[in-house]
Amino acid sequence: MRTKVGLWIDHRKAIIVAITDKGEEIALIVSKVEKQLQRSGDSPLTGRYESQKVPSDDRRQRTFTGHLNIYYEAVIACLRDAEAILIFGPGEAKGELKKRLEKSKLRGRIAGVETVERMTDRQIAAKVRQYFAE
Repeated sequence: MRTKVGLWIDHRKAIIVAITDKGEEIALIVSKVEKQLQRSGDSPLTGRYESQKVPSDDRRQRTFTGHLNIYYEAVIACLRDAEAILIFGPGEAKGELKKRLEKSKLRGRIAGVETVERMTDRQIAAKVRQYFAE
C-alpha cells in the first residue's frame, strides 16, 4: 500500500493527513510544550526581585527541550510507513522536524518543506491532496 503524508506542524500541534489507496486519514498530535514562563512579582526596575519565583532559564530550557523531544518522536512514529512526506507550517518546528527525520534515516522520503500560515483541517487536507495529485 502506498502512503503519502502531509504534515502541518508547529510547536503546539501536528496535523497529519495520510493519503492511501483506501482513502484519507487525519490524525492530530498535541504537544505538552508550554509557552515560555515569564517572571512574576516585582520587576528589577520597580523594586525587589525574587529569582526563586520562576525556575532558572537553563532548567526551563531543558524542560522545554524534553517536551519537544517527546512530541517530535510521536510525530516521527506516525510517519515511519510513509512513502513521501510533505512538511509545512508557520514556524521553526518544520525545520527542526526535518533535521530529526534526516537523523532517523527518513531523508529520502521528504517530498518538500514549505512555509504557510495557520490553516484549518480542511485546508490542510486539500493542500496535501493537491500537492500529491501533481
